[in-house]
Amino acid sequence: MWLTKQLNDKKSEVAMKKILTCLSALFFLTVNFCQAQMDSSEHHYKNVIRYNLSGGLFFGIDKYIVFGYERVLSPHRSFSINVGSASLPKLTNINTDSFSVSKDRKRSGFNVSADYRFYLAHENKYDAPHGLYIGPYYSYSHFTSGVEWDFTNSSAGSHVNTDSKFTINTVGFELGYQFILWKRFALDLVMVGPGVGFYNYKATFESNVDPADKQQILDGLKQLVTQKFPGMNFVFNDKEVGADGVMKTTTIGYRYIVHIGFAF
Repeated sequence: MWLTKQLNDKKSEVAMKKILTCLSALFFLTVNFCQAQMDSSEHHYKNVIRYNLSGGLFFGIDKYIVFGYERVLSPHRSFSINVGSASLPKLTNINTDSFSVSKDRKRSGFNVSADYRFYLAHENKYDAPHGLYIGPYYSYSHFTSGVEWDFTNSSAGSHVNTDSKFTINTVGFELGYQFILWKRFALDLVMVGPGVGFYNYKATFESNVDPADKQQILDGLKQLVTQKFPGMNFVFNDKEVGADGVMKTTTIGYRYIVHIGFAF
């Protein structure tokens, strides 16, 4: 079991390194490409609407549909907000000694985030929203799920239902670059976004369950969070779901985003 955990941690670490490598490569390729597209006479639009392209693509979050709006406040400052739906990945092949997942009864959630951007005057040829920026950000994610577990050693077909809530609050500081291509098309890359993340997971049972069986299911729910949601194996590496169904921690958070949008 220890070996399996080590292998899973190693696979997740390799996956995260690949993600970061892809994001870095995308950034530098985009810089080279966009230098040929910049027009010194471009119009400085005050608004950008955009779509978060990276949430589901890079981090495996299902039903990730998040849109944003950025408003330029001055030639070198702006404010943006992003809102949309998201849900935890589907449960597949999560098993314990006595239980296996029968089905997902429900999965839902949402994400809200905001940032305040300072476009660096000495580094940028253009006014906001085009150029290199830094600034603080806040992000809140809320996930809910319901799972039906079957007894694997029972011929009666009995099952147990669980419900869970998982919230993530992250506060940090970001560095990114936004390109305005062909006068209207916006490509926004948040490449560095360290912060502090507050993670809180809570599971409940719809009926009374034997303590031994309850702990097995709680271990299975931890597998869902740590193995199916990239990065959470690091966050909850030394944590266990308590008898009350709670697992929480405060640790380093991060933010890496690719937006595509339209300036107007």
